[in-house]
Amino acid sequence: MSSNDLSVIQTAALTKVFRDFWHRQRVVAVDKLDLDVQKDEVFGLLGPNGSGKTTTIKMLLGLLYPTRGRIQVLGRSPTDVEVKSRIGFLPEESYLYQFLDARETLDYYGRLFRIPRQERRRRVEQLLEMTGLGREARRRVGEYSKGMARRIGLAQALINDPDLLILDEPTSGLDPVGTREIKDLIVFLNREKRKTILLCSHLLADVEDVCQRVAVLYGGRLQAVGPIRELLSHENLTQITTEKLSPQTVDRIRRMVESDEGRQIISVSTPSDRLETFFLRIVRQAQQLRHATSGATVGGRIAEFLAESPSSEAVVESLVAAAVKPERVEVAPMPPAAPAEPATDVLRELISSSSIASEAVSPAENEPSAPAPQVDESIIDSLMDRADRKTGPSKE
Repeated sequence: MSSNDLSVIQTAALTKVFRDFWHRQRVVAVDKLDLDVQKDEVFGLLGPNGSGKTTTIKMLLGLLYPTRGRIQVLGRSPTDVEVKSRIGFLPEESYLYQFLDARETLDYYGRLFRIPRQERRRRVEQLLEMTGLGREARRRVGEYSKGMARRIGLAQALINDPDLLILDEPTSGLDPVGTREIKDLIVFLNREKRKTILLCSHLLADVEDVCQRVAVLYGGRLQAVGPIRELLSHENLTQITTEKLSPQTVDRIRRMVESDEGRQIISVSTPSDRLETFFLRIVRQAQQLRHATSGATVGGRIAEFLAESPSSEAVVESLVAAAVKPERVEVAPMPPAAPAEPATDVLRELISSSSIASEAVSPAENEPSAPAPQVDESIIDSLMDRADRKTGPSKE
């Protein structure tokens, strides 16, 4: 892979395979990926969950080693320490020290990059003002909302004034105003500061607003790459934009494409899809080709046990038919019942049984109690004599 001065990121047949304990292949997270991110451009990396975006970013940062293929970042290996010092990274979840405030956080990361003290202070104040955290600089980061945490995370990624900025879901958790500010900041960093930006996002409208080129991944493979306008345009169609025309003129234009009544043609271009429409079409095509993916897939077929369930109309029709034509069921004859006892005999038996039970439980009234048996006095006398023999005669 030859080094190109205009290429900030280059990959050739980049592959990452995750294996189990026995070194058996489990997941091919990235499969023969070829990327070429040019200098001074905003490049969008798109794909559903499990498409290999995060794994690709980790290999670009030198956090994972590729299984096969080659990779260069800023003309060198991503594991080079000098290369790492020129990269700014905003992860999807900002892992910051919860007990430091915003100013202390940025100062800490500035010291890690060995930025001189005066320059470090100047950058910290500028970044706090740029991200709208100037008034909240003394609050602990652990007290920040998710949107504020994204802002301080972006400021941390810019503290070293990087040549390459990698942003993973930069607008996650932001309100519409904050999202607009972050997108404007990305455009400013690219156009005015000449930063190369790799943007990963699920918000396709944000990518469409700020990126010049995009790549779509699915199942770890590159499905499409190119400028957004070329990918979204329909080359076989032509779109003409004019001033407002009368219905009669519109009807004539349907038959003949030309200017009428002195109307000026403002622009002639090819109609385009929205990025979301293009992205979904690419993913569906990959699914139809049965490309493997380690992420969740989109459903489409109804479960068999749901498909086999009868509809409500069919159930009603079956019930109506059963009511109109009742089935004749043969019932076995009941055995003859034993002759019932006369009611008077049953009543008399119940009364007699209850009286017997009451006599057994209740004590007889006015019944004299039996006297307690008398104790044999000879036994008491013998016990007294034994006690006297043991103690002996008493001394006066």
